[in-house]
Amino acid sequence: MSPYPFTLLVLGVALIGAVWLPHLLRKRALGFPVLCVVFGYGLYLLPLPLPDADPIRYAEITERLTELVVLVALTGAGLRIDTPFSWRRWSLTWRLLAITMPLCIAAAALLGIAGLGLGLASALLLGAVLAPTDPVLASDVQVGPPGGEAEDPVRFALTSEAGLNDGLAFPFSWLAVAAATAGAGSAWLWDWVWLDLLYRSVAGIAIGWSAGLFLMWLIFRFKAETRLAHTNDGMAALAITLTAYGLAELAHGYGFLAVFVAALAVRNYERDHEYHASLTRFAEQIERILMAILLILFGGALAGGVLEGAGWPGFVFALVFVFAVRPLTGMLALTGSPVSWRERLVIAFFGVRGIGSFYYLAFALTEARFDDPSRLWAIVSLVVLLSILLHGLTATPILRSIDDRRDRGH
Repeated sequence: MSPYPFTLLVLGVALIGAVWLPHLLRKRALGFPVLCVVFGYGLYLLPLPLPDADPIRYAEITERLTELVVLVALTGAGLRIDTPFSWRRWSLTWRLLAITMPLCIAAAALLGIAGLGLGLASALLLGAVLAPTDPVLASDVQVGPPGGEAEDPVRFALTSEAGLNDGLAFPFSWLAVAAATAGAGSAWLWDWVWLDLLYRSVAGIAIGWSAGLFLMWLIFRFKAETRLAHTNDGMAALAITLTAYGLAELAHGYGFLAVFVAALAVRNYERDHEYHASLTRFAEQIERILMAILLILFGGALAGGVLEGAGWPGFVFALVFVFAVRPLTGMLALTGSPVSWRERLVIAFFGVRGIGSFYYLAFALTEARFDDPSRLWAIVSLVVLLSILLHGLTATPILRSIDDRRDRGH
């Protein structure tokens, strides 16, 4: 059997699933990501001529594919948020970013050193790649289309956190890279502070906001007779994504941060215009297609034995991180926040790990040499798999319960 037409067949099946299954499963406990992983796993167990799904052997391809789907997901997340940006309205987000994320990084790094026997650089990398909530796989617990019903605190907090922390995980990934490549002296730490932590973050935010506003000005104001905003052409969502990302990366800023901020700027321009719905639909369609392909490949990697290097310490680490580290640090950050304890618990629990973690790991492993990369891939893959199964199977019933309780006024 020729590999090329068979690969096209699998791709076609994945596209069909990406189009129809999310709608069919919307009110059911079985999530679309779970089905994609199971399908990929079963497919790769068969003696079929499929492309190799080894993320270590094809590190650069893995990096670029995961990068693309995260970029599109960040655009979609930013376009869906109706809550206007402000320090007070986004207080839940700042709590999760300033408290939960650094504590997750520190806890994972300490567990990596004490429980897994990792070196400092590898432990820092493990914390950095597992800290951010994933904007791709967390879509089941995020806000709906723009201009829809009022955003509830749970979905808003998880959406805004996923949008911003994927960009803010980059400084800590660079810290791990610096620790892996640094020689004697402390000059590298100062370079990390001013370049990787400060400059790249500020540049990403500034470029993203400027690019988003400029593109919307072109669409709504420049040569209005072209009526670009009335074409319902969602292709502009991809243009926003690539333009903001390219400009930020050329300026050595954080492209992920620029893309999400650009999407927020777009959403806050002509807020009530129907064009936002068209942009969001297009971004979501592209995101689902890319996500389906990557999760099928992830299932193939599982079938190929990517978890073999985890061992029992890796399994214990994954359980502790998903069931204890994220929930406890999330609850700590939300202490005293203006939401009920049930909503705090849901926000803390749904720290979904996913494709963003794969990207950061692939990125760092191409930038520097870390000890035992196959073990890092095994542990991160195990955490992501556990998150996909746990959060994918519980998102619908838990959020439905929260919605019903809110509707009853409790």
